[in-house]
Amino acid sequence: MTNNIELGENALYPENYDASLLEPIARSLSRDSLQLTSPLPFDGVDIWTGYELSWLTSSGKPQVAIAEFEFLACSTHIVESKSFKYYLNSFNQTVFADWSAVQEALIKDLQKSSGAEVKVTLFAPDIFDAPTALTGQHVDDLDVSINKYVPDKNLLATTSEPVVNDRLFSHLLKSNCPVTGQPDWASVWVEYSGMKISPESFLRYVISYRQHQDFHENCVERIFCDIAQQCSTQSLSVYARYTRRGGLDINPFRSDSKRELPFRRVARQ
Repeated sequence: MTNNIELGENALYPENYDASLLEPIARSLSRDSLQLTSPLPFDGVDIWTGYELSWLTSSGKPQVAIAEFEFLACSTHIVESKSFKYYLNSFNQTVFADWSAVQEALIKDLQKSSGAEVKVTLFAPDIFDAPTALTGQHVDDLDVSINKYVPDKNLLATTSEPVVNDRLFSHLLKSNCPVTGQPDWASVWVEYSGMKISPESFLRYVISYRQHQDFHENCVERIFCDIAQQCSTQSLSVYARYTRRGGLDINPFRSDSKRELPFRRVARQ
């Protein structure tokens, strides 16, 4: 067996609860490049799911829960996901009086990091939501040729059909983490009204993110802005459900017409 394994050599694994592990990143870093100014052209929320939350009772007995975190799109900062994982790991050997104490600590720390209200819900593993099937036209089986793997809004096109109310979705969204370079996989769902978007063009556009490096939240905001501008939509909602990595999934929703999430959790999660 080799003694030269480098993977994980310098990994930080906190022994005790530590809110300072959270690393905020200003949303303006991405929104400036999209020329987004206040008021934003969308409302929305980022839904994170933590599948590996654990802590100790006063008797030293471990507890486990699935946590759902809701960050408002109007918050000033996102939380870097690797730092979020380390932060959640810091709960593992820490004693909390009860589930409410864990929830209160999470809310306090995440609101400070994000700069806005954060909703935290803890679920016992046996009662967490079942997956939902996506509705709309599934575009992944369309016969298209692909030659571009960086985002290009010019790939999007409308047809000559009149104004429609439509839904499109794809499981082929992939981008790469700008911090680690690791792949991020997602299902993306779009609901809109306006001139009909060519399903083939939507599929080409989704696939064009395949070599793009950016955070989940920024990818969804770029998708929203590109579709709104290129297709002149009358109303638009964009929702991406990413697969988990390190026990966390991140699921941004942006809309200029809806406040309620259309669904939660899909089969890949």
